[in-house]
Amino acid sequence: MTNTSAAPGTPGLRRTLGTGDAVVVGLGAMLGAGIFAALAPAARAAGSGLLLGLAVAAVVAYCNADSSARLAALYPASGGTYVYGRERLGEFWGYLAGWAFVVGKTASCAAMALTVGAYAWPEQAHAVAVAAVVLITVVDYGGVQKAAWVTRAIVGVVLAVLASVVVVCLTSADSDPGRLDDGVSGGPGGVLQAAGLLFFAFAGYARIATLGEEVRDPARTIPRAVRVALGIALAAYAAVAVAVLSVLGAESLGASVAPLADAVRAAGAPGLAPVVRVGAAVAALGSLLALLLGVSRTTLAMARDRHLPGPLAAVHPRFHVPHRAALAVGGVVAVLAATVDLRGAVGFSSFGVLTYYAVANASAWTLRPGVVARLVPAVGFAGCLALAFSLPWTSVAVGAAVLGAGVAAYGVRKARGRRQGDPDPGGR
Repeated sequence: MTNTSAAPGTPGLRRTLGTGDAVVVGLGAMLGAGIFAALAPAARAAGSGLLLGLAVAAVVAYCNADSSARLAALYPASGGTYVYGRERLGEFWGYLAGWAFVVGKTASCAAMALTVGAYAWPEQAHAVAVAAVVLITVVDYGGVQKAAWVTRAIVGVVLAVLASVVVVCLTSADSDPGRLDDGVSGGPGGVLQAAGLLFFAFAGYARIATLGEEVRDPARTIPRAVRVALGIALAAYAAVAVAVLSVLGAESLGASVAPLADAVRAAGAPGLAPVVRVGAAVAALGSLLALLLGVSRTTLAMARDRHLPGPLAAVHPRFHVPHRAALAVGGVVAVLAATVDLRGAVGFSSFGVLTYYAVANASAWTLRPGVVARLVPAVGFAGCLALAFSLPWTSVAVGAAVLGAGVAAYGVRKARGRRQGDPDPGGR
């Protein structure tokens, strides 16, 4: 037996999220700062081929979402792919997925917090980032339903800002459809690198799966919510990419630090630029909330299996949240946000998340035999590996080193458990 839930007699997580809430949580994670920041490096990698990159990223994201949704319906427990890999492939693969997620997304949390600070008060970015982490940790501590309510408001604001950008750019006299075909730079490799960078903006639907123990009727709710959230995000991203590219062109977009704000200025609406900045800060705040929810739940699942300290598996008897895991993750992120600039962690985070989803697709491969049933996880698995190793070499090197450190820690813990006479040091 595996530890997929709380032990008998101890407080457990409460199933309070319906389909709408789950969709909002997924959108809150996806409609984060990624779309405000990822377009520029994607344009530098592929020129106007970033639109092809977006399509490739969307295909890989769909395969990952489909695999994750089918697995989540079968294993509706906190932890997402950590649980799926453990159950379908073995303890090590679940651990690898969990390690990649927790480490990569902890860096992403700090990056999102710093993004809030950079947009809200650039001169005091670190102080604002720490305040944002404290605020979001308090919201998380109050219960997942309260977090869903806050996320609903954030998603509404972000969608309104993105819609304004699209309308202003596409109706501007400076919009030129010819800029959408300025030429693909970097060849197929550039398109793949753009897809890997843009994938960062999609990497949020798994948050629904990591909240598996807090969703009502998970067999129906999770698959439906994952697909709806992904579809809405893809439509929003495609519209924004086309609108911004039509106004700025690939070269100017690639050189931009704040592409959406620059796009509305170029479109003749400079008064909208401050609104875009506020929208970016709010989006980053929503992404931070969803990230902290996901990391704390995966930490909970790994602590149950003793891959992380056991006290982190505690669930608050009143609020029904993994309060110690939430506080621990929030504390680590606050320290990082106060001391280190991790806004360049997009590539590293993408490498870790793509590894996480590769394990998810490999797990889904085992669900049903047959070529047709295995086509989606096969495409997803191959796509994850292709995008992961098309990222900038520094991201690949750092990501591989961090995963290697996790594997080494796993081996040491297993060896120590065997020496102490524990036949099952992984908690299985």
